[in-house]
Amino acid sequence: MMAARQRSSNVAWIAGAALMLLALTLCGLAVGRLPAAEGTTPVKPSQEPVAAPEFPQGMAWLNTDRPIQLAQLKGKIVLLDFWTYCCINCMHVLPDLAKLEAKYPNELVVIGVHSAKFTGEKVTENIRQAILRYEIAHPVVNDRDMKIWRSYGARAWPTLVLIGPDGKLLGRHSGEGVFAPFDRAIAEAVERFDKSGQLDRTPMTFALEGASVGRSLLSFPGKVLATEQQGDEAGRLFIADSNHNRIVVVSLADRSVQAVVGSGLAGLDDGPFESATFNKPQGMAIDGDILYVADTENHALRAVDLRTRRVTTIAGTGRQGGWGAGGGKGKQTSLNSPWDLVRIDRALYIAMAGTHQLWRMDLDTGVIGPYAGSGREARVDGPLMSAALAQPSGLTTDGRKLYFADSEVSAIRSADLDLDGRVETIVGGDLFDYGDRDGVGLKARLQHPLGVAFYDGVLYTADTYNNKVKRIDLKTGRIETFLGSGGAGLDDGDDASAVTFDEPAGLSAAGGKLYVADTNNHAVRVVDLASGSVSTLAVANPDALLADPAGDGAFDGQTITFDTRTVKAGDVAVVIDLPLPQGLKLNADAPSSMTVSSSQQAVLAVATDAAGSSGRLSFPVTVSVRAAAGEATLTVDLNIYYCTEERESLCYFKALRLVLPVTVDESAGDDKIAITAKADLPTGL
Repeated sequence: MMAARQRSSNVAWIAGAALMLLALTLCGLAVGRLPAAEGTTPVKPSQEPVAAPEFPQGMAWLNTDRPIQLAQLKGKIVLLDFWTYCCINCMHVLPDLAKLEAKYPNELVVIGVHSAKFTGEKVTENIRQAILRYEIAHPVVNDRDMKIWRSYGARAWPTLVLIGPDGKLLGRHSGEGVFAPFDRAIAEAVERFDKSGQLDRTPMTFALEGASVGRSLLSFPGKVLATEQQGDEAGRLFIADSNHNRIVVVSLADRSVQAVVGSGLAGLDDGPFESATFNKPQGMAIDGDILYVADTENHALRAVDLRTRRVTTIAGTGRQGGWGAGGGKGKQTSLNSPWDLVRIDRALYIAMAGTHQLWRMDLDTGVIGPYAGSGREARVDGPLMSAALAQPSGLTTDGRKLYFADSEVSAIRSADLDLDGRVETIVGGDLFDYGDRDGVGLKARLQHPLGVAFYDGVLYTADTYNNKVKRIDLKTGRIETFLGSGGAGLDDGDDASAVTFDEPAGLSAAGGKLYVADTNNHAVRVVDLASGSVSTLAVANPDALLADPAGDGAFDGQTITFDTRTVKAGDVAVVIDLPLPQGLKLNADAPSSMTVSSSQQAVLAVATDAAGSSGRLSFPVTVSVRAAAGEATLTVDLNIYYCTEERESLCYFKALRLVLPVTVDESAGDDKIAITAKADLPTGL
């Protein structure tokens, strides 16, 4: 959100803040990313401490079970983070905040003040989804009318304000690179207020949004890549399962999962599919058996060899690059949030969202560097390297031009493949020109589009915050709504104006189908381009998506242990019931499964035909066992796929283990056991 121009990073005291803020415009257009460099200006005491303004009443709070007042935080050092979830620079600040929270767990309380840029970002539910997607672990207040923003004099995203245990303002900082300066400032504040006895180290905990969210098969998928059938080889769909830190490979012939690339843990480890790690991967491009991946939060590019089943890093150091980087050899060059890829011959083009540029990598020499965009955040057309871009996040090509979704200016733009070419705007406006208006050229309006796909002469775009898919006639420059009512939801069907999405972010087409990464729905949608009908992708073998990220084989679901039951020897019927909460049902499109085992087969012998089952489970289920004198434990493992009645295409997964101790008496007891499992089945909707 802030184009990098300022070469030093500093924390300014309130008394001098006006001088710095005069250089800022609302979106940080004139000031650069403040790099996290050593030697940043140290914090100095304020000459005239000012009381921090209190939070207004009646605001929506997230990641906490109650509204918060600064008066309740007396004794704590408080750090306010003014952010908006579209902003790439705000995303870059979050890891630094997490490090500060970990370093000062009992002294520091971070409060996210979400002061939205876009209309869609003012919706509390959308902010909640962003909190889950970015894995934020501190309270967030929805400052939708920017009341807190104005009371603190914020002028740019991100802006951070430090408040002392006495409720007085200590300092502020606008831009990135916040760990080093705030680490020093907080350390000094801890020492100072500890000596005066004003520091309260009582631990504080908050009710985080993630605690009530179900486990979905996909988690915030960001991008998709579909390939055409080649001879006898079926087309494939590659899904960037972003928050599961992996790539899912699906056959388009039978919709089976062919491979899962990545262990699921966040990291930057090369190696076999099972142990390699990614960190929030996004866009992909393919060349034969090599899949290239924009590993966004690792600031790296990865190559996935689909034949040898290995992952290697081809560009990036794992550290975020600064503004003005000139490029170089791939693995020696730091990148900055690569978000999407497209391959043309032996060149890889990259939407480098963090530097507001397009980059290019020569796959033969390994050299990578800027291709288009000066690094200034704006919508300025012109020669490739003189043009200004604004967080390009989607990329495609017709073989003659690059087309990209320039998300922060809500525009779809093009870049020539000729090095002497230009960047031009096809549709859209400028940094604060957004909306939902079909039309021609600069008169049309979108809202933070994140994806584009060229197919069969048509350019499709994911108009993300409008929850729509639109199409552009490149001859006339006219954009029109293709799919979506504009409301957030998960509705399939044949009526293009009635189907719903929830912040779709990635598009790809093959075989007459358009595939949509429907990010907040944790789903991939399939559009028949001939009929316009929309369905939700259901993979044939969902169990393939249930890998254990820790790799230790430990059961990570919910365990329910029942009291010991006594039965008599002989044939015993075990009746298992799983009543679902109102509004939920088993998902018929995903095969739920049940496995029954005994700790002592000599005591409790499970009938072979009852030991395991899958498919359309219907509760209650009866399992037959043969009992003999002694003691044993019956274990029932359930893999349950469930959904809501309203959004039945959305599939959640629950691993449930029922543990039933049994005593068998030859002469006493029942010949039937009935157990009812009251499972916690969250959806997060």
